[in-house]
This record gives sequence, C-alpha cells and structure tokens, in this order.
Amino acid sequence: MQRFLDPSVLASISSLELIAKTVVDGFVAGLHRSPAFGFSQEFAEYRAYAQGDDLRHVDWNLFARTERCYLKRYEGETNSQLMILLDASNSMQYGSGIPAKSDYARYIAASLFYMAIHNQRDAAGIIVFDDEIRDYVHPSTRQGQLTRLFVALEQAEPRARTDFLKPLARFQALLHRRGIVIVISDFYEDPAAIVQAIESLRFRGNDVALFHILDPLEIDPDLESPTVLVDMESDRRLEVTPEYVSTYRAKVQAHIQQLRELTQSSGLDYHLFLTNQPLDTVLRQYLSLRRTR
Repeated sequence: MQRFLDPSVLASISSLELIAKTVVDGFVAGLHRSPAFGFSQEFAEYRAYAQGDDLRHVDWNLFARTERCYLKRYEGETNSQLMILLDASNSMQYGSGIPAKSDYARYIAASLFYMAIHNQRDAAGIIVFDDEIRDYVHPSTRQGQLTRLFVALEQAEPRARTDFLKPLARFQALLHRRGIVIVISDFYEDPAAIVQAIESLRFRGNDVALFHILDPLEIDPDLESPTVLVDMESDRRLEVTPEYVSTYRAKVQAHIQQLRELTQSSGLDYHLFLTNQPLDTVLRQYLSLRRTR
C-alpha cells in the first residue's frame, strides 16, 4: 500500500476524488493491520447505522433486542468540524519534480476531506485564498458536500500574492462553530506576522494547525553554476553563485525554526511536509488533532 501513498504515483491520477480515496483507503488498511488500530477505547454513545459503515462496529446484542442497527461510537470518533484554509498564491506553483507544492497541498486537502466526511462523518469546509478570499465552501455534512469541496480544490489554481491578514480577518467573521482549522501554505512571510494573523483562531477555541509545504530543493538547493532566481510572486530576480547555497540553507532553517517556535508558543500545531513525503504522515497528524477534540 505504501506506493499508493507516494505523491509521485498519485500525480498520475487525474481525479482528486480518486486520489483521496486511494490515499485514505490505503492508510486505513494500514491501520487495520496495526495492533494499535482504533482512536479511543472509551465508549461515548450509539449512532444509527449508515450505508457503508464498518459492520464490525455494530452492536449485535442491541440489534438482537431491538432489530435496529446501531454502531458504538467512542470518544475519538465523536463528530467535529474541519476547516481548511488553502494558500493558492503564485509561490505554491513551484516544484522541482512531481508534484508541485500546489498539487501536493490539494492532495492533502482532498484526503483530509475524504477522511473527515466519508470515514468520520465530520462537517468540512474550505477557504481558498491568496491576497483575498477566492472561494469559500461553508462547512457541512449535507449530501454532495464532498463534491463541492473537490470542485473548489480543482479551481484553486495559484495566482497573485500571499496576504494572511485579510483572508483570516474575513474567515473569523464566517466562523460560527469551533473545530479543527488547518492552514496549508508554504508560509513565505515573516513568521511573527503569520502567527499574529493566525493565533486569534486559537483564542476562539479552535484547534489550529499549520501544515507547512515545501519542495525538497527549497530546503537543500543544488546549484552547480551561477543561477538567476526569480520570485514567483513579485518577479524580482537575484543572481546567485554556488557559494550562496550554504548561506541560503541557514536562512531557510532559521525561518522554519522561528515559525515552529512561535506557533508552538502560541498554542498552535506546526508540521513541516516535503512534497516527496507519503501522504500517510499527513493523515496521522490529522487524527492526532482529532484526538485533542
């Protein structure tokens, strides 16, 4: 199953829905084989059986008494709300290979939506932003919600520049229920400004996570000759030599470290993902967030 979680393999699949199903089904199959399968052993309540539910969770003793099909739900399985804020600015177009950061971010979002709605019966929604809010799908569990979310992802082509302040200020006005908020971006902005814009979501009772998406060459570039680097959002150009690489690496690591430290000190979760990493790492972080709910 591991190869079906490989982003380079997923890039050969044209449908986001099929990508999400492939990733989640492969991940869940791995959980089934694990002796640690299960999100919680603490019983919470019953819920009515719905088509597609795992029959192993049906309470057959209750069925024998009532002739009605109910599933046992546990604390780790109680419903929540997932909201994804997806950065669709120009810098997300970059990719040294397959997939680009924007596609990897969409694979993440599609997989999380599929797991939230199909597997967990959670409400889910999305905001696509660059320097403005470009698309908003209100979180819901109603029929057809997964399709609406996939359509929003398909249309989230990178453009414009990144501005966290305006989209997040608008998002707070739209947010009426606490839940899990995941911001997916390459976070090319001053870490203090990023945290200042995002931490207010935490103050309102949400579990907030930053999913930091970078290409491997953005962390460890391979320059063998003088090269002109072009800023994908401002078109600024900078000519660099191979000797610059060590300075660049230090600056990138300092940026990542500062962002990690500021987010964690503000009560936010921070996770760095490279575009060549299997998608199961992302799903494990999502389940970890759900447990805190």
